[in-house]
Amino acid sequence: MALTDITRIEVEKAIEECDRLGRDAFLNSYGFRHARRYLLVQEGKHYDSKAIVGAAHGFLPDERPLAAKDFSGGAEHAARLLRDLGFDIVEELQMSTLTHDELIHRVINLKVNRSSGRRALYKPIALLWAMGRALRGEPRLLPWSETEEALKALLQRHGMRGERLRPDYPVASLYHDGLWTLHAYADAVTTAHGDAEVLRWFGTNQPLGGLAEPVYDLFRHSAVTSLAVIDELLGTFFEDLDPAPLLADVGLDDTETADPPDRTEREPEQWLITAAEYERGCKLVEQREAKTHGARISQTTRSPRRSRAARYLVLNRSQGRCENPNCTGQPSDVTDRKQPILEVDHVVDLALGGHDHPRQMVALCPNCHAVKTRGSTREALREMLLIVAMERHVAYMSSDKAQL
Repeated sequence: MALTDITRIEVEKAIEECDRLGRDAFLNSYGFRHARRYLLVQEGKHYDSKAIVGAAHGFLPDERPLAAKDFSGGAEHAARLLRDLGFDIVEELQMSTLTHDELIHRVINLKVNRSSGRRALYKPIALLWAMGRALRGEPRLLPWSETEEALKALLQRHGMRGERLRPDYPVASLYHDGLWTLHAYADAVTTAHGDAEVLRWFGTNQPLGGLAEPVYDLFRHSAVTSLAVIDELLGTFFEDLDPAPLLADVGLDDTETADPPDRTEREPEQWLITAAEYERGCKLVEQREAKTHGARISQTTRSPRRSRAARYLVLNRSQGRCENPNCTGQPSDVTDRKQPILEVDHVVDLALGGHDHPRQMVALCPNCHAVKTRGSTREALREMLLIVAMERHVAYMSSDKAQL
């Protein structure tokens, strides 16, 4: 018999056995490890999909259980079989397997409702709200009543494409995307389709939920990744819209410094970024710029799109010091909060075909920025700064530690 001969009956027997033995004993008895990605959800409990299918095969007449090596299609094949049988499958993101690039890929390919002819903002708004919480170090999980209240308020103020006040839609969908996690519920998690059923599930189960832990950790600890995700969300879903009020509402309007709100001083080591992180950030910027170079934001004026991630990389590359080597002002002056008084400048204006990339960007003190923009020696300064930007960029890319 083949895997396709397995029915719900055999799967439910395997689930019952797992409940009876306990997860670890069940996995050991069949020679499986904890699932790294796909989990079967039944009555609020999670089961390792591949192990369940392997055990279920042993409940077929005259058949033996399948070992992990017996699966020709791997975990994806097992997950697909269970879905076809009507079981709920979710993707469990593990910190060891979720990379920065994979998270960006998931955001780029986020599936959203397009019934109105445009991309709905439900999921982007929910993600930006949760990102703001992560960057501030606020608790990852919240009771449903608090999540519902917060997202309803945001949808009411920033649902610029006719979004209804229904936080249950994006949360259910993000859960099935593997970006959100839910706990403490009794019934199998609803899909994001339909109307009354979705609302009823959340009202009845009142789950505890928030970003999946590895997603939260990436947002919490990697400013480069967070800013790249913000760039992708805004560039993909907020075209021709002004996201500034929403970003202010969720606390993401000044994210380039990437400092926790309670930090009043930048320690010197905070400016040290590894060459690997700088290089990875530049690659993310390049991927985004390949799609947006020359694009404009249609608001009251058509201004070029600018990357928050690129600005962050340049500020940290500068280590808080004006990058004009001939600066005659106060290149290292700071604010009362010990933040540098620097402005990130595109040496070649974006409107004139310049690139939104650290190799053509510099951090300048206000005086040098004014000279570069409208001073009588601006042309000579621009030529020099273009060389400086490339030199510092190359030095950062090639160093073991960014200590310029």
